[in-house]
Amino acid sequence: MTSTDGGTAVADFTPEQIARARALRRAQLPAVLGGRAAGLALVLALGLTPGGARLTALFGDSWALRILGGGLLLVLLNTLLSLPFAARVRVVRVRFGLVTQGWAGWAADVLRGLLVSVPLLLAALYAVYALAGATRWWWAWSALGAALAAVVLSWLAPVLLEPLFNRFTPMEPGPLRDRLLALADRDGIPVRHVLVADASRRTTALNAYVSGFGRTRRIVAYDTLLSTAEPREVELVVAHELGHVKHRDVLHGTVLGALGGAVGVCLLAAVVQWQPLLDAAGVGDFADPRSMWLLAAVAAVGSAAAGPFGCALSRRIERRADVHALELTADPAHFIAMQRRLTVANIGDPSPPRLLHLLFGTHPTPAERIAAAREAAVTARP
Repeated sequence: MTSTDGGTAVADFTPEQIARARALRRAQLPAVLGGRAAGLALVLALGLTPGGARLTALFGDSWALRILGGGLLLVLLNTLLSLPFAARVRVVRVRFGLVTQGWAGWAADVLRGLLVSVPLLLAALYAVYALAGATRWWWAWSALGAALAAVVLSWLAPVLLEPLFNRFTPMEPGPLRDRLLALADRDGIPVRHVLVADASRRTTALNAYVSGFGRTRRIVAYDTLLSTAEPREVELVVAHELGHVKHRDVLHGTVLGALGGAVGVCLLAAVVQWQPLLDAAGVGDFADPRSMWLLAAVAAVGSAAAGPFGCALSRRIERRADVHALELTADPAHFIAMQRRLTVANIGDPSPPRLLHLLFGTHPTPAERIAAAREAAVTARP
């Protein structure tokens, strides 16, 4: 595979740094791709054959019990299948010094994730199958529900979900806090709080973000970033995140997610009611909860197909946030220094293979971001 901007990467990173990043990618990529392939194979094997319907039927004739038992089994089998691959990725990242959390903490995070995802999945399944049994317009009501769920979760995630996985403490009053608040004020973005996330109990990776709406909006910086980067570099990271707020990326993303969820449900409904697929799944009517494995299979294929398009959109949004950071700070030199530090600390590949980047890359490559900053510096010269 060819790499993106390989010449720039060679100029800005040492051969050792590039080799280390590529070694990490080669070590964890088989497990990452293997986990995705195994999960897809599972739902296809049970969704496009009578196997899934037979498993769901084991929970009796009760509609409610079939949804409860079938939904839990769906999650359990997917989780058990994915755990060895996720554990392998973790072993690799421990070896490269990116993970600081013990196995007990990792297991606790997996359980916390299930405590969030299982109720949401079961609620969705009960709603969909209740509607499917009550009206032929079930798909329209389900699409509306998906759109509303996307909006509600977007608003509640910073307040209810983020604290489940990290502890947040107010940043101590001082020059850096003042500079971050002043940066947001200069950008015309009201920010009420600057918080520090205890990321170091899990990872050595560096990051910061801005989350929330209105009164809940806050700047969040990883403690690893504050202990490693220079204050000006922290400002550049936050300036990038403020770019997302300035361009209303969270709001637009919420709207797009709502629309995408609604359209996705409509497409799913059209496919899962196709009689040849129902026959293959051993189900006469989609309203039968035994069809949930077919629903999962079609959803998984749709998600995999949409993934590269979502990544392309994400890269475009991230480029715009980079431009905003450069315009807000007028400091391309520190922007470049910040990109170097983040790439080295996170053991990112400055110029990954083009195909992998197109399929899975959510941000421009470090080499592309540095090149854009240099171009901005040349353009800004009188």
